[in-house]
Amino acid sequence: MALEVAEIRNRRELREFIHLPAKVNRANPLWIPPIYMDNWKFFDAKKNRAFQHADAVLALARRDGRVVGRIMGIVSRRCNELRQECTGRFGFLECYEEQDVFSALIAFVENWARGLGMKKLVGPMGFSDQDPQGFLYEGFDHQPTLDSFHNFPYIVRFMDAAGYTKEVDYVDYIIKLSDRLPEFYEKISARVARQTEFRLAEFTKTKELKPYGQRIFGLMNIAYTDIYGYVPLTDAEMDALAKQYLPVIDPRFVKVALKGEDVVGFVISIPNMNEGLRKCKGHLFPFGILQIMAAMKKSKQLDALLAAIREDCRGRGIDVLIGAAMMRTAIAAGFERIDSHHELETNLKMRAEVERVGGQIAKRFRIYQKAL
Repeated sequence: MALEVAEIRNRRELREFIHLPAKVNRANPLWIPPIYMDNWKFFDAKKNRAFQHADAVLALARRDGRVVGRIMGIVSRRCNELRQECTGRFGFLECYEEQDVFSALIAFVENWARGLGMKKLVGPMGFSDQDPQGFLYEGFDHQPTLDSFHNFPYIVRFMDAAGYTKEVDYVDYIIKLSDRLPEFYEKISARVARQTEFRLAEFTKTKELKPYGQRIFGLMNIAYTDIYGYVPLTDAEMDALAKQYLPVIDPRFVKVALKGEDVVGFVISIPNMNEGLRKCKGHLFPFGILQIMAAMKKSKQLDALLAAIREDCRGRGIDVLIGAAMMRTAIAAGFERIDSHHELETNLKMRAEVERVGGQIAKRFRIYQKAL
């Protein structure tokens, strides 16, 4: 049967690209659909500012006219200039359990990246580490979180067969909550809170949080400089992220550490919305928003999204100050566990902090690499 991989050329093919994962994962009970309204913006070069600083290609695989796979290729010019690399990325790869389809898709992006002078291909990754990255390779029985992959195990076999090896791994912890914080953690938190140098900002209303939006994302540019795959955000991108996330974030689950008026640390979490996304099948209208909000209210799992501490303030208890505040709020709201989201395997200080409060590794994700 004829197999062809080709770049998408029109809106109809983009629709096929966006909706293929729902078909591939029809038999995957833990898979969650994306929010399709966000997907249409993300893959649109006219609406996603990240395209301004990158070369990108979207491709579909067809067998006798039927779509059987998809892939995206990205060359982040900004990241390559910053890190003095010639590295391309592949991402958003989906296919059925057909090795030849996978091989054709990955070869398409390899050739595309090679044509742009790239010496190495890594993935799965997006434009930055704010996008889904890393294939799940352990913990397939655990619930996914928003913006993380929950691929079938065969994808890992396909990566190995295609000659890809480990670039970097991420671990994902589950922290089980009891009715109170561990005593030692309360004592450390109280000691840090007594310091006059740092203070904690907590919120109950979105309007209270709004002035902090760009300052939080600005801290990411400072604190994430050395994090694998991070691409600094422009002012326009920070504004776009603030507008995207602030309306859906429950302000109770944002904790900010201040030094004077400077934001020096923060953590943002959201109640798990998986059941709502499954019910509405990724469509916000006409009733999807209500289904998602209902699921978030009933959820017993809080999902960490983002966290950062300014480098010159690390090791001084800010992690405990904001972490303890988040756990207190989660306990008071009736949550039973927190999902840490991705933690770099090599980020031993953060991992030690999570393990100190009882966090146990539930999932492992891998970004792969191959020399071109």
